[in-house]
This record gives sequence, C-alpha cells and structure tokens, in this order.
Amino acid sequence: MEISELYKIYQKHPNVSIDSRNVKENSIFFSIKGPNFDGNKYAKKAISNGAKYAIVNDKKLAAKNNFIFFEDTLKVLQTLANFHRKKLKIPIIAITGTNGKTTSKELIKECLGTQINTAYTKGNLNNHIGVPLTLLEIKLSDNVAIIEMGANHPKEIKELCNIAEPNYGIITNIGLAHLEGFKSIDGVKKTKKELYDYIKSKNGKIFINSDDKVLNDISSGIEKISYGLKGNISGKIDSNKSLLKINYQDNIIQSNLSGDFQFYNIMLSICIANYFGIKTKNIVSAISEYIPKNNRSQIINKEKNKIILDAYNANPSSMKASLESFKKNSELNKICIIGDMLELGDYSDSEHKKIIGLVSKLNLKCYFVGSIFKSILGNNSFTSNKELINEIKENPIEGYTIFIKGSRGIKLEELVKYL
Repeated sequence: MEISELYKIYQKHPNVSIDSRNVKENSIFFSIKGPNFDGNKYAKKAISNGAKYAIVNDKKLAAKNNFIFFEDTLKVLQTLANFHRKKLKIPIIAITGTNGKTTSKELIKECLGTQINTAYTKGNLNNHIGVPLTLLEIKLSDNVAIIEMGANHPKEIKELCNIAEPNYGIITNIGLAHLEGFKSIDGVKKTKKELYDYIKSKNGKIFINSDDKVLNDISSGIEKISYGLKGNISGKIDSNKSLLKINYQDNIIQSNLSGDFQFYNIMLSICIANYFGIKTKNIVSAISEYIPKNNRSQIINKEKNKIILDAYNANPSSMKASLESFKKNSELNKICIIGDMLELGDYSDSEHKKIIGLVSKLNLKCYFVGSIFKSILGNNSFTSNKELINEIKENPIEGYTIFIKGSRGIKLEELVKYL
C-alpha cells in the first residue's frame, strides 16, 4: 500500500494510537516494535477495543481484515505524519533545549490559545514516536502548532525536523544533560544546533534569548526575533519572593512559577504571542492563570509545609539554576531534597560532587537521595525514598518551604504525602 492510500484511510479515521488500551473508536492502531516490546501482540486487542485498522509488520496478522502490513511500522508512522504535515498550511514552531522546553511550550500554548486554534505536544511526546503522533493530531482547522523535540543522542533533532518541517525554531538553552548519549557539552550543542541549521536551510525564523551568548554565537545568518532583559521583547523581574513576578510594558505579571530562571520561559511566551498578534491583556491573563503540573515546578501547600515540587527531571544545568534561585527565595525556613541526576555517563560522579559543593556553598540544608549521592556521601545521604521516608516519620519536618528535585527515575514525588 502506498502512503497516499494510507493517508486516505487516515482522513476517514484521524485518531492514531500505539497503545491498545486507549484506542478510540474507529481509530488506527500502529504496532510499533522495539527491543523490549512488540506491538503486533496487541493488534487484535486494539481492534476489539474499537480500532478500525491495525498497521502491523506480521504477515500472519495481515492476512485478516482490517490489518494492514508494512515492513517497518515506525517508518510508516513517521512518513504518514510528514505526509500530513505537508498538507498543513500553518506555522509550525519547533522547540527544544536542555531545560524549560515543556514549561515554555505550555506557556506559549496558553497565550496563543486565547485567540487562535493552537495544536501542541501533549505531555512529553517529544521523540521519534511522539512527534509523529503529535503531527497526526493537528487538524486542518488549527492555526498554529507547537512541536516539542527532545534528544538524547546526535542527529535526533535533525531527524525530527525532517518529519515535522518547522517554519520557526526555539532553543531554550544548551546545558549539561543526557551526557551518556551526547558524550560532552559539545555533543549537546551540536545536536541542539541541528534545529537552527534546519530553520536556516528553510529560510525560517527563530525566537532567541538575547542574553544567551551560546545561542547567539551559533545562530548567525538566521532571521531572529529576540527576547529577554534586552531584545525585541524585553522585561525584567519585579520580584521573586515565592512566586515570580515580571514587569512587561508596565504590566505586572504575577505568575504561579517559582524561580527566577523561569523569567526566560515567560519572556519567550510573550515574544511568540506578540509576534502572532495576541493582545497584551490576553498574554498577561494567560501567564497569570497558568498553573504548573505534572511534577514541574508545582507549588503544593500542605498543612505542615510548603512544597516546590520539580521532580519530573534533573540535570546539572537545571539543578544548579534551581538551587541558586531557591537560595534567593525570601522564605525563612528552607530545606532541599535532591535526587540523583541520571544519564550522565562518565560525568556522573564529578557533576554530583559539584552539586554537593554548591549546596554547601549556598549553605542550604539538604537531604540527598539516590545511589550516586550515596556512593559519594555515604551515611550523609539516603539510598532511596524509603530510607528518607523512614527518617521523616521518625523526625517530622514542619514549618518549612521544601524544594524537591531529581531525575524522574528517583520518583521523589512519592515523598510529598509524608511532608
């Protein structure tokens, strides 16, 4: 079957899924095969759950009605997504970066959504599977789309750009993350720059932090719209007592975000919204009303403590920025709970030692959690959440503002109910 024929089927059944448990009625199920799973095993279940068609690479299954055979189902998913993208005559904004891309995406979506139909990456669907799924959710009636792109190895952003074909690009920042795959900061920079290279080749535009020297150094020759303390769209921090407050064009924007590093995420959303003609009053309202969720800079007020939960992910760059910002927080009684930073490869020990040194320099009371911190600190840390929970049960923490951050695999959000 040709992609054009499959696209006709997609037009009649525009809901696509790779999970047999959440297929929609009359949708298309793609049987994705990986090193630890085989979607073909769930194709029949997907059909019984309501899918109209299942795309499989098992010829035995393909002999039955409603099963369509392709040799490489993932490649077909990506090709179908790109075929659909070519039908879309709307701006597509690609966003990547070491830190802040998801929060920025959410803020941009909220601002644009006040006036125009905005498609966007749901959750964290930002890889070689997630980006095609996001593209296939875009409707012809949408006015703009925001596509988040993540990467943990070289050439990944380039591949995602070739699928999504963005007109506009954003790199929030470039820092230390996924060093196990990238090997070095230069590897991170080169891979993130793949977005700028693509936008430049297509004569597109980028939105760029005017205060970020690294980004400005690697963006020569590209048409750009800048934001930050200076630039085309500028603002400044009004206060950062507990929640960040920003001054923009004599408007005071009271956000629900904690940490002065969030300033640039907010300014980016203002910059893009302004570019696409969103009224200032709508921008101010959207940012003020945005409440972070999914363990990303969430503010949780409990009976005994106030918690700043940022346990979705962590890397050396985000950890450093978060701790320095938390130190500036005007709350009197402060405690940090810091978890291991994963996927750092050969840099793991040295980067964890730097964070330990930073905590000491900032004079922050801190609980360290995870096997990496344990190997460095010994009895001055906790191997797991369970160990720390037992400590909290014996010695309750009360009357504090508690900052919690660590890599997703450490699951620090499980501590919240004990605080």
